[in-house]
Amino acid sequence: MKQLIITAVLACAALLSGCEPPPPTAKGPEYDVKPSMASTDTVYRFAIHPLHNPQKLFAVYTPLMDYLNRRVPGVVFEVEASNSYPHYETKLQAREPEFVLPNPYQTLKALDWGYDVLAEAGNSNDFKGIFIARKDSKITQPEDLQGKVIAYPAATALAAAMMPQQWLAANGLPVMQAAKNEYVGSQESSILNAYHKKSAVSATWPPPWRAFQQDHPKEAAALKVLWETPPLINNSVMVRNDIPKPLANQVREVLHRMHEDPEGAAILYKMHTAAFYPADNARYRATVGGFLTQFTQQVGPLP
Repeated sequence: MKQLIITAVLACAALLSGCEPPPPTAKGPEYDVKPSMASTDTVYRFAIHPLHNPQKLFAVYTPLMDYLNRRVPGVVFEVEASNSYPHYETKLQAREPEFVLPNPYQTLKALDWGYDVLAEAGNSNDFKGIFIARKDSKITQPEDLQGKVIAYPAATALAAAMMPQQWLAANGLPVMQAAKNEYVGSQESSILNAYHKKSAVSATWPPPWRAFQQDHPKEAAALKVLWETPPLINNSVMVRNDIPKPLANQVREVLHRMHEDPEGAAILYKMHTAAFYPADNARYRATVGGFLTQFTQQVGPLP
């Protein structure tokens, strides 16, 4: 009997041991997201004017910030988006962001608010207004826009509003009196107004139109470029004038050489920007100032 009990106990122990969970296996490698910059690095905001909606703007310009972060030690650059042109210009006037990428009209204003030009963002020949219409549109000349709706992103959008308005006035249409000018908030919204027949024509400029063709090929296929204005000068990169000069010079140098580097060229391609070119305050004052004189004479007061 005693032997029987011992045998039963051993059998039970063996059974229980088979029910125990197996010992933990070795874990694979664990990855943690760690900031590439030291926590003590100074953060500088790089505010881009509303070329795109905020989500797309972050997607397009964050690689530029990463590029700068790898080449300018001790600081961190971050993209800052804005909801609208007025929202963006309010930030500039308050001197909130340290680095900015404004359109040329905003550049002229920012010069008076204490910013200095570091570079021209793109080829001057690419900075022109274009008029988008449906392919089935009956509009063939500016006079056909009498009483019709023209869509623009914003009143202060130089290439996408002011230059088209000046072009129309110079070509026989007193645009502010004869047409219905509507400001719809963004470049993409302006283009879509033409597609949805909410406007007879819509104004924009080449980079957003190229992006629209890539992002919305079906809608773009129903549209055409009706007219275009002469070019002016492209967007600028500016720095607030209280930022240390050595840092500003570093950023200028990286931007000016970016197109020579395959990685930089790939980032520029996605930004629809050929390169960052040398430029200064005087060039913007002369070029944009001359256009603004024409605008006030042919169109009316500045927005």
